[in-house]
Order: sequence, then structure tokens, then C-alpha cells
Amino acid sequence: MAICAVLGAMSILIWLGVFLHPARPWDFQPVGEDEDSPPVPQTWPSVCVLVPARNESESLPNTLPALLQQDYPGNFAVILIDDRSTDGTADIARQVAKRAGARNRLTVISGTSLPEGWVGKVWALAQGAAYCGLQIADDGLQSETAELQIRTPQYFLLTDADILHSSTSLRRLVAESEKDRLALNSRMARLRCISSAEHLLIPAFVFFFNLLYPMRRVNNQHSAVAAAAGGCVLLASPALERAGGFACIKNKTIDDVSLAQQIKTLNLPIRLTLSRHAVESLRTYDSLATVWAMVRRTAFTELRHSWLRLAGTIIGLTLMFLLPLFWVCGGTILTFMIMLGGTNLSLPWSIVFIVEGLCAWMLIALVYRPAVLFFGLSGWWSWMLPFAGILYGAMTIDSAFRHIAGLGLGWRDR
Repeated sequence: MAICAVLGAMSILIWLGVFLHPARPWDFQPVGEDEDSPPVPQTWPSVCVLVPARNESESLPNTLPALLQQDYPGNFAVILIDDRSTDGTADIARQVAKRAGARNRLTVISGTSLPEGWVGKVWALAQGAAYCGLQIADDGLQSETAELQIRTPQYFLLTDADILHSSTSLRRLVAESEKDRLALNSRMARLRCISSAEHLLIPAFVFFFNLLYPMRRVNNQHSAVAAAAGGCVLLASPALERAGGFACIKNKTIDDVSLAQQIKTLNLPIRLTLSRHAVESLRTYDSLATVWAMVRRTAFTELRHSWLRLAGTIIGLTLMFLLPLFWVCGGTILTFMIMLGGTNLSLPWSIVFIVEGLCAWMLIALVYRPAVLFFGLSGWWSWMLPFAGILYGAMTIDSAFRHIAGLGLGWRDR
């Protein structure tokens, strides 16, 4: 019983540690749009927007017009890299540009077959950057800028085909980067949170990301922590050249975090912030299965394919999420059994378990509340994090075993 009480105390201490963390990763700050507007640059630099796309014919009519019609005073072009799509992605993109009156702003290039050692999305980005004139030799890539008005842009905006940008998104990102001389400026897109599965799992997903990569640490040039959100990354082309082009992350499934780490290793400033409304993901996760598929793709990769790290993660998740639930429920059942004479165990122990479980669960709800409020949910969802944490633990285990079996590879991975 004493050992069980010690475990309960450990759970409380873990959540106290999260609450008292100096970077406050649980408070869902900073938010890009909440900060003061940056000053207008003296001259607006040129930008190439790179959109890697594979079978995105459904997303592009909703997202591409906003990219093509950005309220950006400088010179910018949109390059869509159609990476071997089978659903007419390239034709749909051209039709969308024509309807938006921005045919001259969009260039669609056909991606070539994947070289050995590259992952799909990164190879698509490398081809787009080479087309824009990036001065890097990446596995035989050739620069082609004849059709573009921009030759070697000062910035690349990397964004996914399912990301919806507000009309001022690019303007704001560039102004911030110019003001603070940022080599990488990333917005974590606001994820869709409408279905019941999304209510349970999406705020938790962002919460866990913040625990792994506290944004205040990411934004501190003296900290080694680096991360980015791949749906929206404004990247200075000189920084990318110094890093060696996209070849520096050519085999990285978690390409956004890997890119940020490469840039920060060069002692260049980076920034990562949340987006409240300016950058939104339209990707639908309307069931447990769709979220599960998203997470298991990279969960074991995040652990560097280490079974020791996996074991430590499962132990940690058990202490953080399963134990508080078990202590509250088990302690309550045990109390009733003692009161009914069904066991000879001491009543004070059952009370200790209930108190420890409730204390840990209340701390969980306290630190998770900013996440559910950020997504516009009722505060009662704060109490649901233990259930989400248990599910994410199961997804991580599934990711590990699918890695062994060689299953679950998608476009980004191959």
C-alpha cells in the first residue's frame, strides 16, 4: 500500500512540475495574432510560396485562392509541386487560379520520381525551391527561373495544400521576420475542432506538442529547443542555403521540427507561435480512426525508434494519466468494499488513494484548461485529458509495432 501511495505522490509531483515549468508550455502562448503589429519594412522582400501537393484536388479549391490573393505589397509567386498525383491535382490548381484571376501568379510543376534516401514531402519542397532558383545542388536538381518574375526569392513560404491563410497572413509573417531578422518564422495552424473525436483529441495533440517543444524555449536563441509547424513556415532563403538546402532533412519524416533544428544549429533566430485564426487547417479528423492514423505515422519516429524511450514514455503516460483515474475509481470501490466488510484493508489507505487521484486530476484539469478554451470548448473538457492521454499512449504503441512491420508509410514518408 505504501508503494501505491508513493506512485500517487509521483503523479502529483509530475503535474506540479508541468504547472511550475518556467516556460509555461500549458498556457497556449504566444499567439501570433495577439502580439503587436510589426512595423512595415522599408522594402517588401520577394517571396516564393511552395505548396507540395499529392492528391489534393478536394483541398485546393478551398485554400489556393487565399494564397493567390494575399494582400502582400511585395513581389510573390505561388509554386505548386504536383508530386505524382492521380486525382487531377494539377488541373484543378490551374482552374482555381483562372477563376481567381491569378493565373500568372501560379506555377504548377510536375514532381519527379523519389530519389533514394528522400521522403516525399521534402523532395517536393526541394524541387520547388530549385525551380525558384535556390543555389543548392540537391541530388541533381536544377534551378529554373525563366518563367518566374522572381529570381532566388528572399523568403520561401512553406505551406500545405489543406492550410487556409487569411488575406494578411503573408504580410504579417514577412513583417515579423524583417523586424526581428528571423531565419524561420512558423505559425502552428489552428486545427479543426468540430467533431466529438476532435474535441477529445485535437486540443490534447497541441497540448502535448507544447510540452515537448515549449514555444518560449523555441523562441529563445540561447535555448537548444527548436521546432516548427510544417503547415506554415516562412524561411529565409540565405538560411536555407547555409543549411545545405532541403537535402539537410531529406530523410526526415518529421520534416518541420528537423528543419527548425537545422536552422537553429546555425545560431540563427527562429520563432514558433500559435495561430488563432490567420492560419487554419481544413483537414478533417471526424473519427478516432483518422486521428489515430495521423499520430501513429510519426509517434515512434519522435522517439527516435528507441524501445527504451518507448518504455519510458509508456511508464510516464501511465503515471500521468492512467494512475489518477485508477486511484479515484479504485479507491472509491475499495472504500465501499471496506464499509461493507468485503475486505480487511484499512479505510485510511483507500482515502489516501482517492485524495491523491483527485489532486492529480485537478492539476491536470488546471493546466489543460487553457487548451480547451483556446479551441472554444466548454471548460468541462479539461477533465477529459486523462482519457485522451491513454489513447495517445495506445497510438504510440501501435506506431512502434507498425514500424517493425513496415506498415503505415504514406506520401510524406516515401
